[in-house]
Amino acid sequence: MAGVTSGTGPPAPYGRDRELALLAGLLHAAGPDGGERVVCVAGGPGEGRSGLLARAARDFPGPAHLVGAPGRRVPWSGTRALLAALAPSGAAARRAGRLARGPGGVAAALAAVLPGRGPVLLCLDDLPLWDAHSRAALAAHWRAPDPRGAAARVRWLVAAAPGRPLPVPERAPLVRLERLARPAARALLAGPDGRRVGGAVAERLLDEAAGHPGVLAEAVRRLPPAVLAGTAPAPVRLVGDDTLAAVYGGLLGALPADGRRLLGVVARACGTPDGPYEPDGPCAADPPDDVREEAYRTEVGTALALARALRVPVEALDGLVAAGLLRRRGDELAFPDPFLRRAAGLLGAVREEGAKPGGCAVPAGTAEPGGHPAEPTGPALRGPSLPALPSLPSLPDARHERHRADRLGPPPAVRARSGAARGRELLARGFAALAGGPVMDAHESFAQAAKALGERCPAEAADARFLAMEAAWAAGDVGACLAALDLAPAARGTERAFAEGLRAALTIRPDRARTPLARVVAGGAGREEPRLLLRAGAAALVLGDVAAAARLHGRALARARAERRASLLPRILEHLAYAELRAGRYSRAGHAAREGLRAARATGQHNSAAHQHAVLALVASVTGDGPAAAGHAERALAIGRPHGLAQAVTLAEWALARADSGAGLAERAAARLAPLVGPGPRGGHFALRMLAVPCFVEAAVASGQEAEARAATEEYARWAAYGLDRPAPAQLARCRALLAPRGEEARRWFGEALRCHEESGNDFERARTLFAYGVRLRRLRRPGEARGPLRDALVAFERAAAEGWARQARAELRATGAAGGRAPEPAALASLTPQQQRIARLVADGATNREVAARLSLSPRTVDHHLRGVYARLQLRSRVELSALVAEARG
Repeated sequence: MAGVTSGTGPPAPYGRDRELALLAGLLHAAGPDGGERVVCVAGGPGEGRSGLLARAARDFPGPAHLVGAPGRRVPWSGTRALLAALAPSGAAARRAGRLARGPGGVAAALAAVLPGRGPVLLCLDDLPLWDAHSRAALAAHWRAPDPRGAAARVRWLVAAAPGRPLPVPERAPLVRLERLARPAARALLAGPDGRRVGGAVAERLLDEAAGHPGVLAEAVRRLPPAVLAGTAPAPVRLVGDDTLAAVYGGLLGALPADGRRLLGVVARACGTPDGPYEPDGPCAADPPDDVREEAYRTEVGTALALARALRVPVEALDGLVAAGLLRRRGDELAFPDPFLRRAAGLLGAVREEGAKPGGCAVPAGTAEPGGHPAEPTGPALRGPSLPALPSLPSLPDARHERHRADRLGPPPAVRARSGAARGRELLARGFAALAGGPVMDAHESFAQAAKALGERCPAEAADARFLAMEAAWAAGDVGACLAALDLAPAARGTERAFAEGLRAALTIRPDRARTPLARVVAGGAGREEPRLLLRAGAAALVLGDVAAAARLHGRALARARAERRASLLPRILEHLAYAELRAGRYSRAGHAAREGLRAARATGQHNSAAHQHAVLALVASVTGDGPAAAGHAERALAIGRPHGLAQAVTLAEWALARADSGAGLAERAAARLAPLVGPGPRGGHFALRMLAVPCFVEAAVASGQEAEARAATEEYARWAAYGLDRPAPAQLARCRALLAPRGEEARRWFGEALRCHEESGNDFERARTLFAYGVRLRRLRRPGEARGPLRDALVAFERAAAEGWARQARAELRATGAAGGRAPEPAALASLTPQQQRIARLVADGATNREVAARLSLSPRTVDHHLRGVYARLQLRSRVELSALVAEARG
């Protein structure tokens, strides 16, 4: 056997008989096209990859050559090393090298140097670490092999560690190296190392190494002879950090910088299990995957929140999962290899003040067992290849403590740290709670982070302040919002203007809020940073300038996409969807919410997903899709209620009420809306309470609750005078028209409402006003005048895909004698409530309202209300049509 190898690895492939037999069978057969056969071997650091290739080459019946990654990655260095191992002389190798770079490629070079008989085995170790020119030439050769030439006699055995893609054919078989069973690991421990290992120490080593041959061999090499013999005290961990640094340093050093840093962040988020894995099965060296993942997993939201706090890009996550370095199941991330978690976690083991004693330091030139010399990596070298993360204590377990507010103060280990490090830890905890926990816990963490970061890190402190305010806003806690804004007494520029404007708006001083918030909105025009655009868009929403809000959030979305900041997308899309809702553009709001829901799920931000569900419920309530509205609202409430998301809960409840109104169930809609528009802690979200009043007034008037509707209208009038909502004057006029006792007064208010609608630009609200106007005219026995507004309303509802409202408009048109739409089907009776069905059957049988009331123990007024709901839902005009429909249904 000839060739070059990198590293030594274990002296023999212990416990690899199954893999060797499998390789022998695969290499003996020809390729699928009768030509070359390419077989892959995947093994982690120190798992005996190189030793397996060496044994396979030794056992091959024909010539075999083992070639490792060249020391210098210069163009064509890998091809030169391969041909030098095959050529009888240096001149022949140079001639073959020229052929490899020519039109014939690798096939021509192999034909020039290979003997004419028998198959030849070429073992390529660590191929992904070869130079790009050589990898491309080999990939092109494998894609189009020449079965007639000498290359047809070649068998290729290609090996790589996880995380290093192989340029091999898709159908190439793969042999994966698993951990050693305990008997094989014990044989390795008793191998030719020459050191005597005591019985108790040997069992501990076998337990801690968990069947990893490289870790076991490296631990034996690094432990003092007295410790191995059991005559000197043993450390708490026989497999120390220096052992893992030596074994895994090459793999981690070969990863792209962003992937390496993100892997370290995920390791920190996973935390450290309590003690080593304790075996309890027949094969103690190979714990089951679910047990290993139970100890080394975290929620995606926790990991990404910590990455955002440390400003680590998260786009490499999918690549780490695809490479097998991480395993993703649903909303959880896991390290299949606990040693890799420890080694990756050591990347962040440098404090801001200096290196942590005993940290992960990989000396330059340390060989990866079974591999090649590792890159100079690790905190001890402070090299650019392995950027150090701030040392943070592990986050609490996501299943039990991740969302708990730190009410007892930070632990001593955190108090001893610098203010900046502690602030970033609190910032990470806040992100985790904001993503998927109680939002007031997030508010508390962000507020403490702002205090800890202080003047040392002003940009991060400012972000923490406004994140604390945003968390309190989501919870509907005005006092906490003001407290967060009070943390910035020394703020300057747009930051100060934003804080002053919001403080004035929250304390109901709109005149003082307009100027500073308008300055923030104007300042957003020249910004490119997504978080600053978000702030400007939020200011525009508070001012009621929904056009500017949509524009600014659209720009923030474009910038976040361009910068591949996936973790920001749910938050931006949440704000954009809300701006489109305020503008009455429900289809756009639904599109933004659906995209935001996908982004929230992908990044583990469950609270944002709840808000997106609430928006989708509101959109479905407008389009008349009752099941969809109920489904989205249920999902929003399932997350929003336990996490204190008052804003999402209010939107979801509002959506259910609007769905009831669209279905003609005014009484139920009013009952849902009454708590939302009421003041006090039991009311709805402070920023949504007044926006829901017009819906409540409409439902309350339709269900006979005029006193409650009048009181709500007067409060709405005071709020509309602030000028913070453009559609408010039109909707106020509509409310007054609905409450007007005389027809002429109602006509005047409806006219005023339609005039104001022309200025506000909300087509859906204008259609609702036209519908209400047409209904009022019909009930004043003016059917001819009612048809015009009702037809206009029907057209607008159909354009908005608001089928529930369009159905009511058709029914009202039919009631005026016009051809307003399709006749109802008998099956439509099933859409009525049980009480409505009972009343409809009795009326169809000829009973009067008083007779129905006596029969069902109801008041005549209640029967009349239910009967009007039946007519509206079934698009009927009279008892005659109702009787015919019921008779047809009875069949």
